[in-house]
Amino acid sequence: MMFVGLTGGIGSGKTTVAGFFKKLGVPVYHSDDEAKKLMHTPRLRQEIERIFGNSAYKNDQLDRKFISDQVFEDKSLLQRLNGIVHPAVREDFNKWAGAQNSPYIIQEVAILFENNLQENFDLTILVTAPEEVRIDRVMQRENVKKKAVIARIRNQWSDEYKLPLADFVINNIDLDDTQKEVREINVKILSRRINT
Repeated sequence: MMFVGLTGGIGSGKTTVAGFFKKLGVPVYHSDDEAKKLMHTPRLRQEIERIFGNSAYKNDQLDRKFISDQVFEDKSLLQRLNGIVHPAVREDFNKWAGAQNSPYIIQEVAILFENNLQENFDLTILVTAPEEVRIDRVMQRENVKKKAVIARIRNQWSDEYKLPLADFVINNIDLDDTQKEVREINVKILSRRINT
């Protein structure tokens, strides 16, 4: 079984692309969604509260705004948080992957290249879109101001930096074109698996 990493900047549409692969029967693991679930397990919650205090959780839910404000102010807190969450996600993914029966599986990872995770995958797919399109998508999806979206985009690597690291690139503007590209990449991945 091959491991394929799927990534892209905020608003690029990587979750949409993952959905198209799912329609083709490819199992997809959404790292961010699973990380959110894991951060509510007793073990991770205890470790997160050790770093951020009891204010990390409000009404039994992770206070994402509080955490994001804290890590924005102090990058060392982000490293400590990642040091807890990333290994837990990796362990959960490995368990999930072991239960799959497919020629290949996909792990959706927001900051795959930034964390130098490409070595964990046989192939990588980068989803891109023009910055203005990405900004509009995030503003509509999360009901946030343009300035806030731009700040988040600036906090990630640019597509130009990620392009040479990716095996496949999907420019996600038109959904029909994107779906066609997904089908083509699926065929290429399957044929690569057969030929190895």
